[in-house]
Amino acid sequence: MILGLLVTRRTTLAAGAAGLLLSISRSPAQSPPTMLRVGWIGLQPRTSPIYAAFLKRMGELGYEDGKNFSFGYVQLRSIEEYPGAFSQVVARGSDILVAPGNEAALQAAISEGGSIPIVFYALDFDPIDKGYVASVARPGGNRTGVFVRQIELAKKRVELARELLPNERSLGFLWDGPSRDQAAIAASAATHFGFEPRLIEAIGQPPDYAAAIALMADTPGALMLIPASPQFYRDRKALFSLLLERRISSVAAFPEQAEAGALLSYGVNLVSVLRDIARYIDRIAKGTKPADLPIEQPTKFDLVINLKTAKALDITVPPSMLARTDEVIE
Repeated sequence: MILGLLVTRRTTLAAGAAGLLLSISRSPAQSPPTMLRVGWIGLQPRTSPIYAAFLKRMGELGYEDGKNFSFGYVQLRSIEEYPGAFSQVVARGSDILVAPGNEAALQAAISEGGSIPIVFYALDFDPIDKGYVASVARPGGNRTGVFVRQIELAKKRVELARELLPNERSLGFLWDGPSRDQAAIAASAATHFGFEPRLIEAIGQPPDYAAAIALMADTPGALMLIPASPQFYRDRKALFSLLLERRISSVAAFPEQAEAGALLSYGVNLVSVLRDIARYIDRIAKGTKPADLPIEQPTKFDLVINLKTAKALDITVPPSMLARTDEVIE
């Protein structure tokens, strides 16, 4: 039975967190700065719907971009550019930095930001295990945010792949720098479910997806797992179009990737995550220290199936899977 399709939206995981939150609520309220300047670096276009959701939530909290709030977003071509970009937004003047998704972004924000508060959303690494925060309940230092346990989700996607295609034997794992750990743990889990794993690195900036996918060309009816990675999310239209052209089934990490042509996706809704980031920013702007804001971990994960892709690949989705799907794309 697949775990993780929980009803609760999210929970703060830590003993004593309730008492901690109570003590925070009793802290003296503080007015946000006249102009709240947020420095944010990422690989996604500034026009992405996930940023529109963030700005909408900021508006609900009383912040209007260009009036009392500055969304200082800088789009990059590759993760190697993070240090220089964070140095740039720090030099411009930032009250809060946002480190999106991957470990390289948080490393750069810490290196370049000094004591500036940092809000992160860790989509493809464990900030506690890596030592960036002390604990979930008490992060310590000047950083806090949202942590998605992507390693566990990677293993669940392998389980879903087996349920979806019970007779498939080969399972490819596309990976890049940010998704290396996910691919490795998922490949290990694949043998438990009777798959023969094939790890395929996406090389280049931007990655040469055609060359990577070609390595699966010798496997009829191939199946690939696409882990959480900022590049794979950004390039989703091109990536999943290529997979469909090669008649390769795919299991992905985000609903937007299923919309782009993946057969199935299982993971967090980024719109929801970025609305949470807005809430963290608001709390810090009003005087709460990042060290006193417990890290949140989503517990609601969306299972999305693209029936158009299934039809194009002559795949029948098991009724039991359809019955518990959060969204069906037809």
